[in-house]
Amino acid sequence: MKAMILAAGLGTRLRPLTLKIPKALIPVANRPLIDRNIEYLKAYGITEIVTNAHHHCEQIIRHIDNDRGFGIKIEVSVEQEILGTGGGIKKTLDFWGPGPFLVVNGDIVTDIDLLKVLKVHKKAGNLATLVLHDCRPFNKIRIDRHFNIMEIPFERRVEGADRLAFTGIHIIDPELLTFLPDGFSDVIDCYRKLILKGRAIGAYVATGHYWRDIGTVESYVIANKEAIKENRFLTGHGCQIHDTVILKDWAVIGNESRIEQGAEIKSSVLWKNVTIRKGVRIVDSVVTSSRIVSHDMINQVY
Repeated sequence: MKAMILAAGLGTRLRPLTLKIPKALIPVANRPLIDRNIEYLKAYGITEIVTNAHHHCEQIIRHIDNDRGFGIKIEVSVEQEILGTGGGIKKTLDFWGPGPFLVVNGDIVTDIDLLKVLKVHKKAGNLATLVLHDCRPFNKIRIDRHFNIMEIPFERRVEGADRLAFTGIHIIDPELLTFLPDGFSDVIDCYRKLILKGRAIGAYVATGHYWRDIGTVESYVIANKEAIKENRFLTGHGCQIHDTVILKDWAVIGNESRIEQGAEIKSSVLWKNVTIRKGVRIVDSVVTSSRIVSHDMINQVY
């Protein structure tokens, strides 16, 4: 089975983290987000992957082209002008074979069982199956008792106890590509139009799983804390950390970083090659790559 990682977005809500790096390459617990998604897809038998790229696309190309040891065929579909989710999928038309394929948002981390989703999709015979879950306050999609999607409101948030949220994972049959226009489009808008025409767009309701959307700086920080789990402190390779450094609560320290005498790191994420000067406190903050910090940082992104 083949899959697509949607990674062409501008990462606007993650700024300033995404000013110099695409969202797909930001590190979560010292591993680029796209690496985590590639390994996730591989674990469920995905044999080929295509990812689209626009913002800092040359960095994604270089990252994929370098021998990362993925052990899987990966292509990059470059969008000179951003095409949206629908346009991005349509541009990869020649990549797909006759069977269903998987599409996953590039800014999530999850362990949802994709084999169960595929089984449900094949049995139902829908044009697409969206993976939904209960994730308040983002629940807005309404389904019927047969797990057909009845409504996808345009509003970001909709009141109602009978609604669910989209995880960013869907399985699509190639026929759906014929309904996507060339150029910019939103695949969710396509689903809305098909539902109004009576075409079946199905739902798989996931439960008992881990899922984190990394769309904002706040959720990015939470994802790092969750990724290190009970370990509390993660230190990358090649770091120089003075014996008097104080680590509190939890922290992620990137590769080749240097933390000098008496510094304090608490509830923070340091990217690679960061230098924290003597006595500096870093609290509830994110420090991006190759920074030298000589002053206290509290609730900041630098």
